[in-house]
Amino acid sequence: MSNKKILAVLFKGGEYNTPDLLGSAENALGLKEFFAKNGYSLVSTSDKGETIDEHIKDAEIVISTPFNPVYIDQKRIESAKNLKLLVTAGVGSDHIDLDYIQKSGRKISVLEVTGSNTTSVAEHAVLTILALIKNFIPAHESIKGDKWDIARTARDAYDLEGKTIATIGAGRIGYKILERLAPFNPKELLYYDYQPLNDELTSKVNAIRVDSIEELVSRADIITINAPLHSGTKGLVNKELLSKFKDGAYLVNTARGAICVAEDVAAALKSGKLSGYGGDVWFPQPPAADHPWRTMSNKYGDGNAMTPHVSGSNLNAQARYSAGVEQILTSYFTGKFDYRPQDIILLDGEYGTKSYGADKVKK
Repeated sequence: MSNKKILAVLFKGGEYNTPDLLGSAENALGLKEFFAKNGYSLVSTSDKGETIDEHIKDAEIVISTPFNPVYIDQKRIESAKNLKLLVTAGVGSDHIDLDYIQKSGRKISVLEVTGSNTTSVAEHAVLTILALIKNFIPAHESIKGDKWDIARTARDAYDLEGKTIATIGAGRIGYKILERLAPFNPKELLYYDYQPLNDELTSKVNAIRVDSIEELVSRADIITINAPLHSGTKGLVNKELLSKFKDGAYLVNTARGAICVAEDVAAALKSGKLSGYGGDVWFPQPPAADHPWRTMSNKYGDGNAMTPHVSGSNLNAQARYSAGVEQILTSYFTGKFDYRPQDIILLDGEYGTKSYGADKVKK
C-alpha cells in the first residue's frame, strides 16, 4: 500500500447509494481509480469520530464536504504531520480552522470548488421563499388523511409579487437569487454587501444596494442570507438584529447555520416577529435531537421549512464538485499548482480570498 494517503470524509450513501451519488463515502466522488493511478491509497468514510482521528495522522490530503462536515480543528491539524492539502468538495470551508493554519506557519493549502453549487443553492433558496410565503408546507399537511383545511393555509399565504426582497450577501449565489426573483415583479430587490455590484449586473436585476444591514432588514418582507461564515458574520442574526426586522417578515438561510443564533430565531417565530424561517443549514451538522430548529413554529404552529443541507448537493452539483476536486488534485499531483484563483482559500498557509476576512489577505 502506498504511504501517500488521501482521507475522504463524505456522506453515507447506505441503502440509497447509486453510481450517480458521487458524494457518498462509498463512491468517493467517483475518483477511486484516479487516486490509485496517482499513487495514493484512499480511506473513504462517513464516520467523523475515531476513524478521522486515526487516519488524519498520516494523511497528506483530506477531502471533506460542507454538507456533513468533519470539523478539522487545531487538535486534528496538529496531529496531521503529513498534511499538505485540504479540499472542500463543494463551497464553504468554515469547518476548517483556517486561522490556526495561517498562524501556525505550516504550508497547508485549502481549496474548494467555487461555483459548483451556485445554481443549486440559488434555486433552493427561491423554492424555500415560495414555500414559506405561499404557506405550502402547512397546505400539504392539511390534506393528509381525510383533512381538507383551506383556511389553515389561506390565513397566512401571499403572493411574491409586490414584496420587498433582500439578500445579505450578493456574491455568486446571492446574485443568482436576485436574477431568479426579478421576474416575479417584486416591489424592490435590495442587497447588502461589502462591495457594490457593477453597473451591468445592477441593471439586469434593478437591485438597490443598502449601506446598513439594519436598514436592509427593516425594509424587507423577505430576507435571504448568502454570506460566508467568518468572525464577522457568526451570530449576525441575533435578538438585536431581529428586533429591526419588519413584523411578520420571512427569513431564509442557505448559507451557514451559525450565522443565526438558533434560540433567537425560534423566539422570533414564536412571538410573530417572523412569520417563517426556511433553513438548509444548521450548526453543528448534524444537529442534536433537541436543536430548537427541529421543532420551532410560528404563532400559528406553522412557518418552518427546514432541510438537511441538501441545497448544494443534488446530483448535478455532485457531478460539478467531483469534477472540481479532480481538477484541483490534477494540479497538485502534477506539481503545477495552477489552481483557479477563485478556488483558493489558503495557499501554503496564507489567505487568498477576502471571503473569510479581507484583513487577512496579504496586499
